[in-house]
Amino acid sequence: MTHKRGPRRRDRHGRGLRGPIAPSHVPIARSRSERFDDLVLDAVDRLKPQWGRQLAAVEFAVEDVPPLSELGDGPSLGAEPIPFGRADTASGQHPASIVVYRRPLEARARDRDTLGALVHDTVVEQVATLLGLSPETVDPGYDDRR
Repeated sequence: MTHKRGPRRRDRHGRGLRGPIAPSHVPIARSRSERFDDLVLDAVDRLKPQWGRQLAAVEFAVEDVPPLSELGDGPSLGAEPIPFGRADTASGQHPASIVVYRRPLEARARDRDTLGALVHDTVVEQVATLLGLSPETVDPGYDDRR
C-alpha cells in the first residue's frame, strides 16, 4: 500500500519551516537597493523646500550601473571615469529626468554615512546641471563637504 505524502511541513532536520530572518517592518529586512532608493528620496526631499516648483516635473530614477555609452575607453586624467549620475532635459513627451547610479556610489563609499553624503552630492550636482546652476546655488552646504 502506498501512502501519499502531503506537503512537507518541516525540513528534514526537524527545525521547522524556514522563513525570513527579520520581520518585514524592521529596517534590516530592506534590501540594499531599497535602502539606496531611500537615500535618493531623502536627498530629493532635502531640496524640495527651495526647489520644489522646479523639480515638480522631474523624474528621479536609480539604475545599478551606467550604460556602456556613458563609459569612456578607460580612466581619464582629471575626470571621474565612471559617472555617478546623469541629468536629461525634457524632450518631446519625455520629461526631464535625473538618474543616480547605485553600484559606483556604493563602491566609493566606505560606510552608510559616506554613502548618504555621496548620494546627496550626486543629486545636487545633477539638479544643478539640469537647472543650469552651480551646485553651491542649489545647496549652500555643498561646498562645505568638499
